[in-house]
Amino acid sequence: MAQNSQQTAKRRRGAGKPFQPGQSGNPGGRPKANDEVKELARQYTVPAIERLVYWLASENAKASVSAANALLDRAWGKPAQALTNDETGPIKLVVTWQQ
Repeated sequence: MAQNSQQTAKRRRGAGKPFQPGQSGNPGGRPKANDEVKELARQYTVPAIERLVYWLASENAKASVSAANALLDRAWGKPAQALTNDETGPIKLVVTWQQ
């Protein structure tokens, strides 16, 4: 019974390659963002940063850490994360900062 369901699934998917050579699975590509909405949102950049700085100085530890993370992410970008395996042990998480 399990063999039949595996064969049916394989036939439906096409052995891991459901598209013909040269055929895209997303022919329209990624949808374009609405530039007007972006421009409207960008008008609030300064007040948003000011509000994050306000919460950065807060006595509330959760709010302060969240604000610090948001500010660092915007200033420096999110840190790149890579999983590596040196074949001597478990996979290690390596975090590096990119400028």
